[in-house]
Amino acid sequence: MHQLKAVKKISGINHLTGSPKQVPGMVSICFCIIFFITGCRQIDLYEKNTSIPNYSWSTSFIPQGSFEIKDSSSFFNIYVVLRHTDAYKYNNIWLNVGLQSPGDSMYYQKVELTLGSDASGWEGVGMNDIWELRKPLTDRPRRFIKPGTYHYSIQQIMRDDPLPHVMSVGLRVQKMN
Repeated sequence: MHQLKAVKKISGINHLTGSPKQVPGMVSICFCIIFFITGCRQIDLYEKNTSIPNYSWSTSFIPQGSFEIKDSSSFFNIYVVLRHTDAYKYNNIWLNVGLQSPGDSMYYQKVELTLGSDASGWEGVGMNDIWELRKPLTDRPRRFIKPGTYHYSIQQIMRDDPLPHVMSVGLRVQKMN
């Protein structure tokens, strides 16, 4: 019995009394468990970006997608996500964005996105000669009235057809907390 106590004391843990030497280890384990539980929280987010063939966006190429809304009582931010090269020659882009609720027809909205200005340069995040920006589609968060599958389409309606130096376009729908 005396030998067993000596071995346990050498290991730094007194199993008979539960000494304070166990507390730091238990705190670390509890911290890790809490970190993993809170770190695995799911964010309600949908984002789909469609690559533009040859970085030349024709009006006949209309990216489309669909997303699921389960909670019709929450508010969502809706963004258009656009990626272009530094060689894009305009400060804006005009889009025809369609959104279809479950069981309804497609509703279209003409949208002008400001991509930059001559004075301040491109908006968004740039890396070398590639720029990506996320622009709100609506002026405030929106509630989807019906739960179900929503469909969308995004068409460029600029005078240039095809419109060069546009790399991808997409939609991002993010639930507000």
